[in-house]
Amino acid sequence: MVTSIVAVFGLLVLFVSGLPFDEDNGKATKAFYDEVRQLLSLNPGVSQEVSKAEQQVTDEAVDKPDVPRAVKKWPQEPLKLGQVSGVSVNSALQPVIFHRADRVWDQNTFNNSNHYQNIHLGPIKEHTVLTLDPQTGKVLGKWGADLFYMPHGLTVDRHDNLWVTDVALHQAFKFKPGELQPTLTFGERFRPGPDPKHLCMPTSIAVATTGEIFLADGYCNSRILKYNALGVLLRVIPGPSEFLTLQIPHALALIEPMDRLCIADRENKRVTCPRAGLYTIQGKKEPALTITQPDMGRVFGVAAKGKLVYAVNGPTSELLPVQGMTIDPQTESIIDHWAPEEGFGNPHAIAVCPNGSALYIAEIGPNRIWKFELVPPK
Repeated sequence: MVTSIVAVFGLLVLFVSGLPFDEDNGKATKAFYDEVRQLLSLNPGVSQEVSKAEQQVTDEAVDKPDVPRAVKKWPQEPLKLGQVSGVSVNSALQPVIFHRADRVWDQNTFNNSNHYQNIHLGPIKEHTVLTLDPQTGKVLGKWGADLFYMPHGLTVDRHDNLWVTDVALHQAFKFKPGELQPTLTFGERFRPGPDPKHLCMPTSIAVATTGEIFLADGYCNSRILKYNALGVLLRVIPGPSEFLTLQIPHALALIEPMDRLCIADRENKRVTCPRAGLYTIQGKKEPALTITQPDMGRVFGVAAKGKLVYAVNGPTSELLPVQGMTIDPQTESIIDHWAPEEGFGNPHAIAVCPNGSALYIAEIGPNRIWKFELVPPK
């Protein structure tokens, strides 16, 4: 009898959970649980199940996603930028961008064996890393002249260390704040390769609070390399026993409470989130959470806020809009779509502020940076 009651109650919970959580539905939901609790008060076991289900619905309401809203006239003054390939946010809540100045990645930049064809030009003379004022967009600091050939990904960790990838160099680096010499270097200069000591056009880096490093090795190898804080290789994702195939992992986002690494799997037109395996080498033997829809397009950037992922696609076909997406990996679903009124051109990267108040999107055509406020839903 108790089992039947719980089963029926479960169906009712599914119905209530599917209601939009506005103020009126919230009151109705509370009244529903109050009545059920009174009817089942003679059975403590069922009452406990009622409390658990009520908490589940409440938690889902609390996790209702913030809505990105483009900040108009930001930056307030035009910035002189090349292709903006990377963006992150430092501990002072200042956006930091990585741009290519006068360099452009086109069909002649690499040969068929993925070797960079413009070494003779030398490194980019201009500063490629700019720190911006979050209120005005004004340039507050410049760094990175004469260091990089073809910038790609940029990540600022919680200690304000700078992690960057350069697809021409086939290398990735860690720089401490203000220093010109890297403290960690991955890959061999101008030498692409598939073995553990080489990279081939790496795209992105994510750094866990444990210090573990996830490097998307990107355009050619289509793999993720996981290192400890000292740069010792721990794991390659996907491993031999994993039912996971990547096709240009373009960006990474860690959801540490879920132990998931979410990957913008660009050419597979999806976001996939395998186990990160934090605190262990292999992690749990569980399938990746995978989010894909017919209109998703090629996903270029991902960034995490809580247990949600904000993502942005890029040009895929004339039939698919270029837009932002809010993703719930736990349900493997897209729960919102968004874009500025004037629309996107060619988004390449996305980052969320550490305090969750805003996100930034970098574009490589037109070459610009967007700011979006994250506001509670109405």
